Amino acid sequence: MAVTPHSIKSSQTRLVLLGTGAGSVHYKARMPASAVVVVNNTPYVVDCGDGVSRQLVLADIPLRTLRYVFITHHHADHNLDYGNLLYSAWASSCKTPIDTYGPPPLARMTELFLEMNKYDIDIRITDEGRPPLASLIRVHELEHEGVVVRDDAVQVTAAFVNHPPVIPAFAYRFDTPDRSIVFSGDTRPCEGLIRLAHGADILVHDAVHTPSLARMCASLPDPQKLYQHILRGHATTDEAGEIARAAGVKTLVLAPLTPADDPLLSDEMWIEGARTHFNGTIIVGRDLLEL
Repeated sequence: MAVTPHSIKSSQTRLVLLGTGAGSVHYKARMPASAVVVVNNTPYVVDCGDGVSRQLVLADIPLRTLRYVFITHHHADHNLDYGNLLYSAWASSCKTPIDTYGPPPLARMTELFLEMNKYDIDIRITDEGRPPLASLIRVHELEHEGVVVRDDAVQVTAAFVNHPPVIPAFAYRFDTPDRSIVFSGDTRPCEGLIRLAHGADILVHDAVHTPSLARMCASLPDPQKLYQHILRGHATTDEAGEIARAAGVKTLVLAPLTPADDPLLSDEMWIEGARTHFNGTIIVGRDLLEL
């Protein structure tokens, strides 16, 4: 099933894929990993790959409405713009608290970002009358599985996933009045993710197209080492399909993708491996695709 940006919409809960490329290298067609769930006009951002603020603006989501940020794990393609997103929301006149969730050392990362930008932040507080940025940020470091947010609009549940050598790494499930959406983060197949995603409407799962991986790695200094590193910590398209089937989800969305920019890969080629195991709807993630 091939889809284009902004082609599928939900009446209440929105899911927008902001960045669908795996890895910290920049590509023409895909930004690094990030997505947003919007419930009653409140955005819940999942991962902060480079460019997440720009992608939110392109998705017509005002940065000043930011309230929640979730980091799955601490690889740069998932957290590089964490601090920049908080700053951008503040610079866009956000005056309400922003709760951030993720594994340690999220609190220290936040402190260091504020320290690095202290000169500019202090000037803007004095000259522009802005509230102190630090007072708006409420950091929640996660070291255990379970429900991390629960209110009238959404319940967010975290579960450990298997992404060696990064420990801990989390997947998140969003249960809203009309939908259930799960983000795998980066992971190998694991029972924890299958339990978390059980019966979900949508599973957004990272995927590696194994036949194309060697071609991607060939131009790098140590192709075999990178090849093994990627397969050790990520699911292939076939494995993503197996997880979707085992969890009984309705729709599987493949994102972020490795390789992210291979011109020889069609949507049909991405779907082929997952389809051998999963008979539900399969969508190849694209930047700014709304589901």
